[in-house]
Amino acid sequence: MTTVWPIKSRELHSHHFDSTIWNDFQFRGNDIIIATYAKSGTTWVQQIVAQLLFNGDPELEVAEMSPWLDLRVPPKAIKLPQVEEQTHRRILKTHLPVDTLVYSPKAKYIYIGRDGRDVLWSMYNHHVNGNAAFYAALNDTPGRIGPPLLPPPADIRDYWHDWIDKDGYPFWSFWENIRSWWQIRSLPNLLLIHFNDLKRDMPGEMRRIANFLEIPIDETRWLHILEYCSFDWMKQHASKSVPLGGAFWDGGAQTFINKGTNGRWKETLTAAEAAEYEARAIHELGPECAHWLANGQIASKC
Repeated sequence: MTTVWPIKSRELHSHHFDSTIWNDFQFRGNDIIIATYAKSGTTWVQQIVAQLLFNGDPELEVAEMSPWLDLRVPPKAIKLPQVEEQTHRRILKTHLPVDTLVYSPKAKYIYIGRDGRDVLWSMYNHHVNGNAAFYAALNDTPGRIGPPLLPPPADIRDYWHDWIDKDGYPFWSFWENIRSWWQIRSLPNLLLIHFNDLKRDMPGEMRRIANFLEIPIDETRWLHILEYCSFDWMKQHASKSVPLGGAFWDGGAQTFINKGTNGRWKETLTAAEAAEYEARAIHELGPECAHWLANGQIASKC
């Protein structure tokens, strides 16, 4: 059967996004694209892929090596030449839905899923700790299209209801992002993984990622690679994997790499609110995708 590749059909602009950068990006045959909605293990998987590629190197500056391509700052006139200058196998990050990307048959894509309630609790920590430089970069630099990003409400319950009732507010649509990647899960160059599965069996998931990316594992370095991908090690060395060394957040890089845990929403959401989210997930995504998003562990490549 002939593979039907996704075709870009629109642009997405916001205080964070400039999707037009993908129109000018020149793919190489071994590029790696790591995609998530956000706060779903993106930085973790960037670290995993980099450590696999470089055979366990504690000095890697992963945040610099693996830029968020469609973040609108710095602008594409600066960012694209920097990415083009990289001589190693490139690792790029996106938070876009598929129909706003240029999706290349040449590249390998990894999409990470996470329960929306866990995403939101992590997002709140990210947002509430943003400092003046964070807001200035997103709101005051040239090129912003759409409203500015405002500080979050003091009560995380209000933040939850804004996000779920307005589908991703004040960021971007949650449901369309998940849906768009799930719909293309059978493509040969896309691997779906889940935050829960990484938590349950990080070594096993790392071997699956390595196999998918065709990265041979040096078993003599395996324990070092695992150490440098552990949450504790990443938290202690957060400045190496967090954008700008954490300069946009009060508390620095260790604030960005927060707890790495699930289920904190259970202390706040009522049983009815949790059930409402679960019903909404089934309505938006269908039962199979909703089950995967909540739990992980689908039959997968590699």
